[in-house]
Amino acid sequence: MSNQSLWKAPKSPFLVPDDGKFSIADARTEPKHRADKDELKAALEGQVEEIRDLQRKLYADDTHAVLFVFQAMDAAGKDGTIRAVFTGVNPAGFQVFSFGVPSKEELDHDFMWRVARRLPERGRIGVFNRSHYEEVVIARVHPRILDNQRLPRIDEKHVWQERYESIRDFEKHLARNGTVIVKFFLNVSRDQQKRRLLRRIDDPKRNWKFNPGDVDERERWSDYMEAYEGAINATSRSWAPWHVIPADDKPYMRVQVATIIRETLESLGLRFPEVDEETRAALGACRARLEEQ
Repeated sequence: MSNQSLWKAPKSPFLVPDDGKFSIADARTEPKHRADKDELKAALEGQVEEIRDLQRKLYADDTHAVLFVFQAMDAAGKDGTIRAVFTGVNPAGFQVFSFGVPSKEELDHDFMWRVARRLPERGRIGVFNRSHYEEVVIARVHPRILDNQRLPRIDEKHVWQERYESIRDFEKHLARNGTVIVKFFLNVSRDQQKRRLLRRIDDPKRNWKFNPGDVDERERWSDYMEAYEGAINATSRSWAPWHVIPADDKPYMRVQVATIIRETLESLGLRFPEVDEETRAALGACRARLEEQ
């Protein structure tokens, strides 16, 4: 199957091309223009309503699976965005998985295994809150993680390029077989992350969300940016694209994410199944029987 026959992402101002020239330093963390909060709220509600309707068609059409991957630095707003965008979506056709520290069982398999077993079925939307990209971001920032994976060999010079290749092959295989993959990097600034982490400390209702380890990770900010830039450039393809969304303004960010999700679903040409004449006649007979009962 040629690349031209694969699903291709709709155009978006936040779409990362596959030319390897994406610079995270040049990517915005704030919107170009401030929008009214009420307007953003109304826009999000409109997008969410359309996503609900499209998800019903996706489920009935039963041809594509759709996977949305969310990656970001801590406090960028992944959880809240997933919750806001998919509010009201039918749980029967929707599933979310979060990936934290790998379990012993997961470490006894290759690094793609734990996400492969959580992929959405045809007709369903799957969401990964963190994903296989942790293995080329966190593991790159903290390479000692590889020691716990008991790999038969580690080529330190080429390990990340090899993993990028594995991810590209994996995602292209899925695309060839009907899984549409769209990846979001919620791009929060270091200053905005600091403000949000401080709120988690200062607000008793938010204390539970604070992880002291986040302070340690902030000290490696430049390393994380380098790792994300490398991963995004190496794996953004038209059939499995990255979108880098400004995340300092949460209402704005959620509208942009919802818009891309809606446009992705619309691009699939979803429709409710049509019945043939024989089936239609059988339905008519059932209707007549029901009216008589």
